[in-house]
Amino acid sequence: MDLILINGKIYTMDEERNMFESIAVKEDIIQKVGKTQEIISLKTDNTIVYDLKGKVVVPGFNDSHMHLLSYGHSLKRIDLVGTNSIDDISNRIRRAIEEKCIEKGEWINGRGWNQDYFQGEKRFPTRYDLDNISLDHPILIGRACGHVVVVNSKALELLNITKDTPQVNGGHFDLDEKGEPLGIFRENAVGLVYGNLPSPTIEEIKDMMIDAIRDMNRCGITSVGTDDLGAFSDGDYEKVILAYQELKEENKLKMRIYEQCLIPDIDELQGFIEKGYRTSWGDRFFKIGPLKLLIDGSLGARTAALVEPYSDDTNTKGITTISQKELDAIVDLANSNNMQTAIHGIGDKAMYMAFESMEKALSKNPKEDHRHGIVHCQITDEELLEKFSELKAIAYIQPIFLDYDWKIVKDRVGEDREKTSYNWKSMLDRNVPIACGSDSPVETFNVLKGIYEAVTRKDLEGNPAGGWLPNQKLTVEEAVYGYTMGGAYASFEENIKGSLEEGKLADMVILSKDIFNIEEDSIKDVDVVATIFGGEIVFENK
Repeated sequence: MDLILINGKIYTMDEERNMFESIAVKEDIIQKVGKTQEIISLKTDNTIVYDLKGKVVVPGFNDSHMHLLSYGHSLKRIDLVGTNSIDDISNRIRRAIEEKCIEKGEWINGRGWNQDYFQGEKRFPTRYDLDNISLDHPILIGRACGHVVVVNSKALELLNITKDTPQVNGGHFDLDEKGEPLGIFRENAVGLVYGNLPSPTIEEIKDMMIDAIRDMNRCGITSVGTDDLGAFSDGDYEKVILAYQELKEENKLKMRIYEQCLIPDIDELQGFIEKGYRTSWGDRFFKIGPLKLLIDGSLGARTAALVEPYSDDTNTKGITTISQKELDAIVDLANSNNMQTAIHGIGDKAMYMAFESMEKALSKNPKEDHRHGIVHCQITDEELLEKFSELKAIAYIQPIFLDYDWKIVKDRVGEDREKTSYNWKSMLDRNVPIACGSDSPVETFNVLKGIYEAVTRKDLEGNPAGGWLPNQKLTVEEAVYGYTMGGAYASFEENIKGSLEEGKLADMVILSKDIFNIEEDSIKDVDVVATIFGGEIVFENK
């Protein structure tokens, strides 16, 4: 044996929820689980023996939906998370210009602000706010959700965007009282900005991936479903795929990648398929996953598409970024070519559109085990919850979203719609498969914080007392399942990972405390002691 873990509590997450003391690994495969005396007998001269001293081991965490490359890129951008005012944003950017000696004419790129966290006036920044920082630097700042970006006048000048620039289907840029661009771009209009920025090289992309994977390993993550192909303006998916392949060949890919392929153009998707790419192409390090599509935006930005108007702004029902006809065609193309789909749908209207397309595609080309799904699935009603069950659609949920969203849902959609939203327990009661993730860099990918929020329905400050919609709380076991076997099911890999069973990949996490047997409010403070990927210790908290 190459690695043996002894004297612990091995929560296997298998069907019987068996627990053992020890586990033995050869190369990257689990060979045996059992009692310490039994497992230690398999030791050879070259075996690494890790004494757990009673600590807990669970399967490696699987973040079912995130943006790994965008997170890696965000580490190179100005961090605006936690800013509490437009002045605070301005001060952070001014400090960055000074500390990094950013020369005039160089782009300044920040991300992470959220106007709902502002003290006083809770509005989007504008070009004029950013002009007060600098007229010599082009500045862009992305909202935390990624669905809104704001630029200054210098950026508008370089991008050649004026009052005469046509609006974009499925998006919008705001105008001031004089009809001039206000610098605020929403949904598809964001492409007018990002589509004209310089793209990184393959080596730069690999560096971003390595940085991201390092941080994720520290949080016990060994697998991700990640949307990377549209991370940069050139939209060169071959470059992203090649970067992952090169990292694998260099033995630097310490993560199992299930690529959620954002290809919204039907002709481009046809070309992608003709090259041989489709769901499950690849190996156990990197695989092509589902076609990823966007229908709407975010609740915080009021761009999530709703059937009825927003309760706190009755002039809007949000934004749909694609028509039903276009959606039907591209989902049908994917389904008929054995491509799974994972469709971004936050508002109820978006989910109705997604299900309509799935139903049409499956009626033409029935597939018993299609594993199509909806990413986020936040503003649901009883009919939509039944739709998930009827279609056996995967619900890609982000428990960490509660940290912010519980504070705004009632304002955005009213009490009636609130009651049936973020209804994860209701989904499980209907046997809907859930797969838990973070949507990082929108929110933290710290899985222990996500499990805590799923179980308590509280934010990280412990609010509201008793939890928000407490009837929708998950058990610790259900939440851990969502971050392990749930993610494995979403990638058709439940037979090779997601639980600690003989013959499966040796991906596992050692935790500082037993999350199954501590106060629920303490789960968020539990540390990852070590992360094991394919039998190799890739992180150890010494």
